[in-house]
Amino acid sequence: MSAVPVVSGVLLGSADAAKPLLVLGPSLGTSATALWSRAAETLTNNFHVVAWDLPGHGTSPPATESFTVAELARGVLALVDDVLAERGEPGASFAYAGDSVGGAVGIQLLLDHPGRIESATLLCTGARIGTPEGWMERADLVRSSGTPLMVDRSAARWFGPGFIERNPEVTTGLLHSLQDADRFSYAWTCEALASFDVRARLSEITVPVLAVAGTFDEPTPVESVRQIADDVTNGRLVVLNVAHLAPAERPTDVARLISAHSAVPRTIDDLREAGMAVRRAVLGDSHVDGATADITDFTRDFQDLITQYAWGSIWSRPGLDRRSRSIITLTALVARGHHEELAMHVRAARTNGLTNDEIKELLLQTAIYCGVPDANIAFRIAQGVLAKLDSDGPETQP
Repeated sequence: MSAVPVVSGVLLGSADAAKPLLVLGPSLGTSATALWSRAAETLTNNFHVVAWDLPGHGTSPPATESFTVAELARGVLALVDDVLAERGEPGASFAYAGDSVGGAVGIQLLLDHPGRIESATLLCTGARIGTPEGWMERADLVRSSGTPLMVDRSAARWFGPGFIERNPEVTTGLLHSLQDADRFSYAWTCEALASFDVRARLSEITVPVLAVAGTFDEPTPVESVRQIADDVTNGRLVVLNVAHLAPAERPTDVARLISAHSAVPRTIDDLREAGMAVRRAVLGDSHVDGATADITDFTRDFQDLITQYAWGSIWSRPGLDRRSRSIITLTALVARGHHEELAMHVRAARTNGLTNDEIKELLLQTAIYCGVPDANIAFRIAQGVLAKLDSDGPETQP
């Protein structure tokens, strides 16, 4: 027997009905506050942010019986409809972002309630996560021994190398939320994931989807997330140097990715703001801060033009994913010999999900169509940039 569970919402920031609604979903064993509060500090600049807690986690009451992912999605939609009614927008659409099981619920909402979600950011998740046998084994273990048993195992899976030592307060808060979770609700969530497999239905999703993968993510490796981006109608992939909890490890980067993907510019100011979000997400803070610091009265209008039109209009358009835009941009820069811009956009290409091998193949192609001397210089520049990115590690890459 199963039923639609009750989930509670958590307001992260102020309830500003003038801003579009963004709904955030959690990972198993986390609370909405522990996982999303730091990213929400940035997201609330553009959105009315409401997160939800899994049954028996955070603020949500424990489940009283089993449920499926589809039933959990219906419980989330009931919560969202209450929020929309309070905003005076009953039945309206909204933006969604979710990590792990929160991402799985996002996929289910996109399939079962088309038209309700305007854009979706799906982080460290999959159309199927793990194996049924693995989830059922974990459900039995936690049901009998409690969630504290999972703390050490989850710490090893949730965070990338060195993150726990660098961020003890963040990791402690997340692991406490796991330890405090209701064991039966946790077990029923495991059983819901055991039966969740919508891989064959991904092509039904037409809403723009940003799929964010983690280099060090073992529960949902890059290929699992890439399948979402590849199989939906309008998807793109970004890979961050994180493990399973991207919003906790890279809150600012995740917030900017969500903002750039979800925001719909309505005025010149909106266009400028969206453009700056995309510019920072693609090029990184250090580059943009440097360019901003160098602005003079003479160059101010030019920098504004770049932000509004290059980043706010072109790079923000849904017609091509950012991987494709990086490929096009790198090719054009090689052809025109714009070497300083080339180095910058090699870094951007890595941020947008291109691998070193893919960049190499792109440059080999330019040797034929742009010329061997141009490709020779491009290889030298790219090799230097990629070597530095690979040696700097996850904390210094944009």
